[in-house]
Amino acid sequence: MTISASAMRSAAHRDRLRRRTELPLLAVVYVLYSGIRLLIRGEAADAVKSGVGILHAEQLVHLHPEHWFNRLFSDHALLGVPADFAYASLHYVVTPAVLVWLWRRHAAHYRTARTWLMISTLIGLVGFAVLPTAPPRLLSGGHAFIDTMAQYSSYGWWGADASAPRGLGHLTNEYAAMPSLHVGWSLWCGLVLFRLGRHRLVRTLGIVYPVVITVVVLGTANHYLMDAAAGVLVMGIGFVLAKPVLRIADSLALRKHEDKQAALGPAQGMAETAAAESRL
Repeated sequence: MTISASAMRSAAHRDRLRRRTELPLLAVVYVLYSGIRLLIRGEAADAVKSGVGILHAEQLVHLHPEHWFNRLFSDHALLGVPADFAYASLHYVVTPAVLVWLWRRHAAHYRTARTWLMISTLIGLVGFAVLPTAPPRLLSGGHAFIDTMAQYSSYGWWGADASAPRGLGHLTNEYAAMPSLHVGWSLWCGLVLFRLGRHRLVRTLGIVYPVVITVVVLGTANHYLMDAAAGVLVMGIGFVLAKPVLRIADSLALRKHEDKQAALGPAQGMAETAAAESRL
């Protein structure tokens, strides 16, 4: 008696959704993301050179809205302060919230969406390593950008070092602008909410959220438009790769199960199979 591949995949799917395995997995991935992002710093001169190159490329094609949004946010605290709060918090709050929502309400889609997010994030880390980039706020004064996080730091918990809490600026990588995972993660959240949301409000939030985050990262001078575009590209690549990666993982899991059955012998293998089927 053998267990079918589809039954194995179904059992593996449900097993991966168990709290005792899924939450530690996400915690490990997030710690790795934060740690690797911190370690990949690059040289300041090279990062600034990359930032200036991106800005000049945008100016050549007359697509550089960063200045306009940055002036708007720096001139009007009513816009700039909420934007700084959004930049400093939503990236770390909304994405986990959407993951939990998926896990509880749309379990059948959770594994694919989670894998999509993880692959895209890993690709983003490669981008930080290959092209360390200084954000607009760290360019020289001649480029006329204002660091709104520093300008409005008295309103929040952050200091002058990106969105890090005061005194912890050394724990952030300020040259990780390309690609913008703020934009990438917000796009992931938006697409998931729009695709799976059952209420109009949820689907509307799915459209509004990534647009707002894109405006926020430009207006606070934390990213260039090309960073945002790269964030979208990274999420697209992750989306394309997610299902093939899962198929490979399921195939390896099935092969491991079959090898284990063969090693156990017919009698014990049948007992293991019967136990597995009883859990389906």
